[in-house]
Amino acid sequence: MQEPNQPRIGVCSWSLQPNSPSELVGKVKATGLGAVQLALDPIRRGEWSFDETALQLAEAGICVLSGMMGTKGEDYSTLATIRETGGVRIDGNWEENLSAAKANAEIAKKMGIGLVTFHAGFLPHDGNDPVRMVMLERLGMICGVFDEFGIRVGFETGQETAETLLGVLKELGRATNAGVNFDPANMILYGMGDPVEAMRALSSHVVQVHIKDAVPAKSAGEWGTEVAAGDGEVDWRGFFNVLRESGIDCDLVIEREAGGERIEDVRRARELVERMSAGR
Repeated sequence: MQEPNQPRIGVCSWSLQPNSPSELVGKVKATGLGAVQLALDPIRRGEWSFDETALQLAEAGICVLSGMMGTKGEDYSTLATIRETGGVRIDGNWEENLSAAKANAEIAKKMGIGLVTFHAGFLPHDGNDPVRMVMLERLGMICGVFDEFGIRVGFETGQETAETLLGVLKELGRATNAGVNFDPANMILYGMGDPVEAMRALSSHVVQVHIKDAVPAKSAGEWGTEVAAGDGEVDWRGFFNVLRESGIDCDLVIEREAGGERIEDVRRARELVERMSAGR
């Protein structure tokens, strides 16, 4: 049961690898949670029925905390490939990605979702980099699309340093509808800085947190390794101290993208969050 004045805890729908809305409901219940961040693209593509998804979740009493969307062409094979293909970076996919954002915004509005998160892509640090300028223009357009529906967007951390992301947010000038979906593990996976210090730097912009853990890469230019929450190098006590000290009021969503025991790993992560939220 959710304790009074404690943050809402959910799970990313894609972490549970469901093949249908009913399967999602069953797996969410198995984790002991009652809330999700919902991947919107399966609904947008017609793989899942909007009506069935909304009905199944509502009847099960599962709250949809936020939505998630991907972008076409993302290749996570290596750090090098995702650097060139992540988020809004690919010119040839831009128009299709913008159309997908519009469709996802409509779905989110119909479902009563007030926040949608996604990876912006590797944003160059140099403010004069022409690629950065193009990416910022595109991100501004996506923000505008969601803003028309009264929906905030959250850029997921990891593919750039906290300093770079702060600069991007300032340049966008959309404090009311653009923020940060903070994922501490991604800072480690991408080698982009200490999660606790990054969280402190970005705290005033955080609109949602992903609960995920990782260990760093053994060699430069390689991926770190995602592990179950509590088994990696995220300093969870320090992380939750920053959450409390900063007065951040946002949902905490467990994400697990590796491993063969997803439900058990999510349950363990839930217990970790409950302990840390209670200061234990």
